[in-house]
Amino acid sequence: MLLASLDPELHPGRYVFALAAGGELPADLDVVATVREAEGLTLVLAAAEADRAGLAYDGTMEWITLRVHSALDAVGLTAAFSTALAVAGMSANVIAGLHHDHVFVPAGRGRDALEVLRALSAASAGDG
Repeated sequence: MLLASLDPELHPGRYVFALAAGGELPADLDVVATVREAEGLTLVLAAAEADRAGLAYDGTMEWITLRVHSALDAVGLTAAFSTALAVAGMSANVIAGLHHDHVFVPAGRGRDALEVLRALSAASAGDG
């Protein structure tokens, strides 16, 4: 049922993954998410914010939120939508929040990813 209710939303703008200098979250940055790794603190934020802070990054992405409320213990959801995106030739960097999954796809592919996710959702609704 989760796949049938994906309801993907494309956020405006471009987003990046950057490393926080010194491993700490700068107080003046508006970040989407953080991930602490052995190598440092990864920031997910708007490219404009990263540029303003002088943070280096390797490329830009577009951000899609799957508005279906997905439980953290849901089985197979990430595999299903990431496989559909892979078949369409798109990488997918996924972050799970408490309520929703957030998918970052290569810049310029956001609309294509929306189509793939909507088609997956529609096909899953037909399976029920």
